Amino acid sequence: MSSRTFGRITAAVIIAAATLVGGIYGRRAFSQATGGAEGGAARIESAYNEALQVISENYVDTVDYEKANEAAIQGMLLSLDPHSNFFTPAEYTRLMQDQQSRFTGIGVSILRHRDGVYVQTPIENTPAAKAGLRFGDRIVEVDGKDTRDWTTQAVSKAVRGPEGEPVTLKVERAGSQAPLYFTIRRGSVPQPSIRNAFMIRPGVGYVGLTGGFTHTTSEELAQALESLSGQGLQQLVLDLRNNPGGLLDQAIKVASHFVPRGKGVVSVRSRDAGGNREYKNVFYDPVDFPLVVLVNGGSASASEIVAGAVQDHGRGLVVGETTFGKGLVQRIFQLPYGAGLTLTTAKYYTPYGRLIQRSYAGGSVYDYYAHQNPDAGVQPAQNPSTPAAPGGAGAVPTPQPTPAPTPSGPAIRTAGGRVFYGGNGIKPDREVKPLEVASPVRARIYEEVFHFVRQLTGGQIAGLESYRVTAEPQFGRTPRPTDFPVNEKVLQAFRDFVKRDPDAGLTLAQVERESEYVRLRIREHLVNASYGGDAATRYLLEGDPQMVRALELFPEAKALAENIGRRPDSE
Repeated sequence: MSSRTFGRITAAVIIAAATLVGGIYGRRAFSQATGGAEGGAARIESAYNEALQVISENYVDTVDYEKANEAAIQGMLLSLDPHSNFFTPAEYTRLMQDQQSRFTGIGVSILRHRDGVYVQTPIENTPAAKAGLRFGDRIVEVDGKDTRDWTTQAVSKAVRGPEGEPVTLKVERAGSQAPLYFTIRRGSVPQPSIRNAFMIRPGVGYVGLTGGFTHTTSEELAQALESLSGQGLQQLVLDLRNNPGGLLDQAIKVASHFVPRGKGVVSVRSRDAGGNREYKNVFYDPVDFPLVVLVNGGSASASEIVAGAVQDHGRGLVVGETTFGKGLVQRIFQLPYGAGLTLTTAKYYTPYGRLIQRSYAGGSVYDYYAHQNPDAGVQPAQNPSTPAAPGGAGAVPTPQPTPAPTPSGPAIRTAGGRVFYGGNGIKPDREVKPLEVASPVRARIYEEVFHFVRQLTGGQIAGLESYRVTAEPQFGRTPRPTDFPVNEKVLQAFRDFVKRDPDAGLTLAQVERESEYVRLRIREHLVNASYGGDAATRYLLEGDPQMVRALELFPEAKALAENIGRRPDSE
């Protein structure tokens, strides 16, 4: 499995001026690698050319030299670390687009289900939404090409293209007797870092910074905080879960909204000490309200910089699961003919010196991306003395991460005397497991619920025609408790649907045992179909175990920041 399969976590890079690699630069590198011997570069180049000649003269089929050369470069980079990668011209273009806040396409979220790629939701104010694509539309052709066996990525690539150019989709819609055709002109599609920002309860704001760190991230955060402040913001949940990272300068600015002015945010250390640099908050006077940061195993790189800075300074509580552990800095180099590569040139450290990167030695690339260092323990914290809480008679202990018997790296003393361990991502102050969704039964329930709700919103479930959705989503609406009730009648209709579906792979006993999960997923899809994906995300947050716990921890987050702020060693 190629590491490019996991490209979302290769993101956090320092953008440099385009640099051509080769010629004198390449020969100097070869010479240095062989101890400076004059013949070093010549020997390596000769061996490569000899191997290529043998292949050319003896291989049984026609050789695709471009593909072979790409594989050679990629193999060389993978021998270094999991995040140094080669990109073809098309991949390099996509890499550059992913660091922007917009791309050109039609603006639709799609997902492969068991028999094809379906529309999950159109994005507000995009060509897809204006054209009338809806939840549950099955994409069966793109520009006349049959897509029923295509992957999500293949369909996504096919519908993207130059702005203003048309693309024609053939879709199957539940409730429609004949296929529908949509000719849509591609346009600029917003790709914001902040997908949701709202008051989750009076005085408590939520910012879902889950879309990577692009050129507009800090500006988006500033706007979200200003908007929430106007609504009475007094406490904040910053959600970094599944945020794969992005631009270093944006991570620094985002963290600077929270850590004290003049304090460190992150340091970058390279092989050449002259390239080492510490970045501080020189941008903002930070907000001072209680803060909880949500993270998980999909929070990587720039996300870990922010979470690490908040945790090191005791500015708020980090809640959830251990982050990915991506602390290698990549510089982008442009190669001839539109190709490019990312090369690791430095490592990230938190303000007090914790290495963010976890070990990638002794395993395959697949193991590195698929497993979150299962042998590592959870970092403890130590706080030998705790002052009394303001306004109270007793001492309120500074919140501490869950103790662990086996530290995963060197001990680092941070603000307030708390001790954490580096070398394995950012461990949360409070570990909280997410909603269980990966079990085989729940995975099958999710799939079956999608097909059921597709029929339900298409008006195809007898006796439940009132659930039919006849127009594009009403974006911007918040689901009320009385909207889309999943009552016993709906549950019975789902049971009947499961019994009729030979591909369900579910028993009625399993459905009964998981009835609450069935209700959750049915209503999620109903909200999605009617109000859009952002509204569905907001609905799911109401019962999210990590979010629920975060809301309970604000008193501890406040005590932590205040106690550390009064300690002399926190300066």
